[in-house]
Amino acid sequence: MRTLCSSTLIGEFFVIGFAGLVAMKDSDLSMTTVWTVCGVAMLFSVLLCGMVTRPGGVALGWALQIALVASGFFVPIMFFMGVLFGALWWASVHYGRKVDEAKARFAAQASATSADTADAA
Repeated sequence: MRTLCSSTLIGEFFVIGFAGLVAMKDSDLSMTTVWTVCGVAMLFSVLLCGMVTRPGGVALGWALQIALVASGFFVPIMFFMGVLFGALWWASVHYGRKVDEAKARFAAQASATSADTADAA
């Protein structure tokens, strides 16, 4: 799960940065505000890569997805990108857990097979 979720979060890192470049063109927003918010969100997405497998990591990822969708009020294309990355986040969590379960099952089978082989010898 960690690899899939981290890949999604790194993609979001770049999307947030590009959204900051677009938001800079809005005369109602100061550059300081834009880059403070974008910088915090970008830092959060990178730090979250290491926290994905810890308790609450997935929930924090969902919070980032909600913030990405909400950023569409300032950069309208982010409504679409936020929903797209929300779907990617769901798929990363869902299929990542399935992969982790399969790996654990195969590891258990391999250890059982090696134990049977050792007993036979």
